[in-house]
Amino acid sequence: MKLFESMEQYDYEEVVFCQDKQSGLRAIIAIHDTTLGPALGGTRMWTYATEEDAIEDALRLAKGMTYKNAVAGLNFGGGKTVIMGDPRKDKNEAMFRAFGRYIQGLNGRYITAEDVGTTVSDMDIVYQETDYVAGISPTFGSSGNPSPATAFGIYQGMKAAAKEAFGSDSLEGKVVAVQGVGNVALNLCKHLHQEGARLVITDIHKEAVNRALELFPAKVVDPSEIIGVDCDIYSPCALGATINDESIPLLKAKVIAGSANNQLKEARHGDAIHELGIFYAPDYVINAGGVINIADEFNGYNAERAMSKVGDIYHSISRVFAISKRDGVPTYVAADHLALERIEALRYSRKQFLQNGNHTFSKRRTHA
Repeated sequence: MKLFESMEQYDYEEVVFCQDKQSGLRAIIAIHDTTLGPALGGTRMWTYATEEDAIEDALRLAKGMTYKNAVAGLNFGGGKTVIMGDPRKDKNEAMFRAFGRYIQGLNGRYITAEDVGTTVSDMDIVYQETDYVAGISPTFGSSGNPSPATAFGIYQGMKAAAKEAFGSDSLEGKVVAVQGVGNVALNLCKHLHQEGARLVITDIHKEAVNRALELFPAKVVDPSEIIGVDCDIYSPCALGATINDESIPLLKAKVIAGSANNQLKEARHGDAIHELGIFYAPDYVINAGGVINIADEFNGYNAERAMSKVGDIYHSISRVFAISKRDGVPTYVAADHLALERIEALRYSRKQFLQNGNHTFSKRRTHA
């Protein structure tokens, strides 16, 4: 992998490799852009096949966080961490303490939180070594597990997408195929069940499926079958890149709306589903609920205020569809335009500020 070429192509600022032999820590911190503020993005732990796969995932996720935070109106840039390892057996206290020290060494350029494969408890350990971590236990005055907020945002964005596709935002009677029923998707399914949607679910972990079935009725299919299920809405809630050359011909859904990051394997796949008339809710817009909730901690966390902001994802998705329709572009392009417009506007204002002789300009550092 030609790392510097990849960084230059998409203008990444920094990639940090973290290693601690005793604890087994092997982590990659990617900071994409800090124009809007310190990079904010979670820590993912996963069993990557190769180091190159881990680096690529960190880079893709960090860039996605830049765009997500920008569209959500947050004063944070984009970053992400991936830890190589099995989250079910490789975790230990020393690993997350060592990781916390690496974050502290970045001196506020990057703030982390939980993500796939990590938990609030893990972040509590990181907090022992650094202030630059959010989404820790409410005991410490934090917001806790962001999964319910993420799920509520997905639910609101799905309703907005349904209104575009079906003329009504009601999900009653709609068949929703949910790929992966982890913590976020489990909360999403509760909202969908309460509204009267009909659920089809799958997960590579049988215990996750069983947990879901204890809470609501659903049809269960094999993970290999979920893409081709006859449904109204396909909701990818596991790992990314499920919209690809192999899956697109199998899709029967009119709407794609889920929590997974980087759902399009390549940009051209967004073009393909647009041409097929499929209404795609861009992932980094619809799944921003968790980071919106966490960002509220920096104003003195208020749960009611945070969830109200998460509910605005409905309007963000509606705005993306309006731009897509107005300009005749796929929704992923419309979402990118929204993000870049805000980032470039701030870059320009700072450039003008400095060119006018204001060379003492400094950015306020925000602590978790």
